[in-house]
Amino acid sequence: MTIRIWFKQFFLVTVLLGIVSTLIMSFFIQPEMYEPFLSPFDAWEIFGALMWYSALGFVYSMVSQMGFFAFLVIHQFGIGIFRSFWNYILAVLVAITLFDLVYLRYIRADEPESLFPYIVVALVLLIYGLAVSYVKAKETNRKAFIPALFIMVTMTTLEWIPTLRLDDYQSMMVMIVPLLLCNTYQLLKLHRIVGVKEKDKEVAEAAK
Repeated sequence: MTIRIWFKQFFLVTVLLGIVSTLIMSFFIQPEMYEPFLSPFDAWEIFGALMWYSALGFVYSMVSQMGFFAFLVIHQFGIGIFRSFWNYILAVLVAITLFDLVYLRYIRADEPESLFPYIVVALVLLIYGLAVSYVKAKETNRKAFIPALFIMVTMTTLEWIPTLRLDDYQSMMVMIVPLLLCNTYQLLKLHRIVGVKEKDKEVAEAAK
């Protein structure tokens, strides 16, 4: 991958995804940020709100990119050190992440009423992660499934921590959607850029 390809197809697109998705989420999740400036209409204040959310989207996209490339480095070290056990380690870390996403958030809440909302959040993240990981494995090879799931669940959760600590629904939603979209794009775009086209090399070799 050349610097030019990375900049145009990875960096710029991921940044745009982060900004646009954050703006869209702000309209639906935090409309009160715009309503005071609609009547009477104040274009300057609305522009300021749009710039604020655009800046947030840019930050979210950068957090996503840093997390993604950090995992690529760690992944190579993990494969080199733990070899065939590396995917099992990643799977265990995904399970721990999901447990923490439910239990730790519940016990740290000021007035936790029910465990159900915390379970729903973890379950939705897991289902989405499984879907993206399935596509990744289908387009590359089956060994990519667990690393992809780790990115979509564990890395996304780590990147989501700033708003998870606030335990504010609106802030959490405004951040998680851009993170998921950015991580999904990077995960499914990488192998297309580097030219991996075979679904499962091991199966192909075994069929010879």
